[in-house]
Amino acid sequence: MKKRHQQKLVVLSLLLLVLFNLPIILLFDSSDSLFGLPIIYVYIFSVWLFLVLISLIIVERYYE
Repeated sequence: MKKRHQQKLVVLSLLLLVLFNLPIILLFDSSDSLFGLPIIYVYIFSVWLFLVLISLIIVERYYE
């Protein structure tokens, strides 16, 4: 894997660490709901899905 792609994945991992940090997660801990789901669940799964898709794009470009 190219060094550039490795650096992007490291930055993505650090971003995941920051976004899943407890103080950031607690910002979304409320009694409100979106589509019947608590906001905290929507935040966690949307961040997870976003980062998985971004990492997929980075890895796919490597194999082209």
